[in-house]
Amino acid sequence: MAYHDTEWGKPLHDDARLFEMLCLEGAQAGLSWITILRKRDNYRAAFDHFDAEKMARYGARQRKRLLSNPGIVRNRLKVDAFLGNAKAYLDIRAKSSFDDYIWQFTGGKVIRRRPLYLGDIAQTTAQSDAMSKDLKKKGFRFVGSTICHAFMQAVGIVDEHQRYCFRS
Repeated sequence: MAYHDTEWGKPLHDDARLFEMLCLEGAQAGLSWITILRKRDNYRAAFDHFDAEKMARYGARQRKRLLSNPGIVRNRLKVDAFLGNAKAYLDIRAKSSFDDYIWQFTGGKVIRRRPLYLGDIAQTTAQSDAMSKDLKKKGFRFVGSTICHAFMQAVGIVDEHQRYCFRS
């Protein structure tokens, strides 16, 4: 509840935090968001606070350490994706800000929808489809359209607070 009330859906424009949130959304694949949220501090500690430059240089020793860390989801594919995503993130950052890159999928604007029921919230959109396709082309993994839509909601690119929510 505190995450919803203070963080979810607020527009975020910090490159490093956007990268962290994209990684965490990918970690959620097949799991509940609360599982990942409860482990967020562990993820931050394990991945050097999502310092992409450090993560991109991790070798076999760091990878082994991560895969034996009980504070995170010890899925080899997800850990490897985080490390590869760090390199892809740095490639984008070499050309522009990650913020500009991520927000381009909505023309830099927040998309606001006010669903009456939770069931009225789409799992994917044309924008999340486009983001997913482009991220994959750039080398990111665990960035399917459903994950991208959840990411867009989490970082406020898409604001889908229900019609009667105090945050709407």
